[in-house]
Amino acid sequence: MYKPTILVDLDGVINNYNKYTDEIPDLRDGAKEFIEKLYNLNKYQLVLFTTRNLLQATKWLIVNKIDKYFNNATNVKIPSYLQIDDRAICFKGDYNKTFSDIQNFEVYWKKE
Repeated sequence: MYKPTILVDLDGVINNYNKYTDEIPDLRDGAKEFIEKLYNLNKYQLVLFTTRNLLQATKWLIVNKIDKYFNNATNVKIPSYLQIDDRAICFKGDYNKTFSDIQNFEVYWKKE
C-alpha cells in the first residue's frame, strides 16, 4: 500500500537544537509522542531529514527509542507529501506575503 512521505527535520524539530554542536541535542519534550501519533495514523511513511552524519543520526534515533517510527533517514530533501521543518515558510499563493514572511522570519527557538 502506497503511503505518502512526510520528511521530518531533526535539528529544531525533534531535538532541543538552538545552535550547532557536534553532539545531537536531547529529544524535545513531546517529540516522541508526536512522532508516534503521526506514525500510528498508518497513513504516512516518516523519513528523517538531517544534514548531520547519517550514522550518528540513526544511532541517536535508536538511543531515543524512536527509530521504529522512521522508514529511513536522509540528508537529501527527497520528494515528499509534507515537510516538517523549523526553518520553512509555507507558500500560500501570495508572493507579497511570502516576501514579508522571509524578511521577518526567525526560528522559534531564537524567540525562547
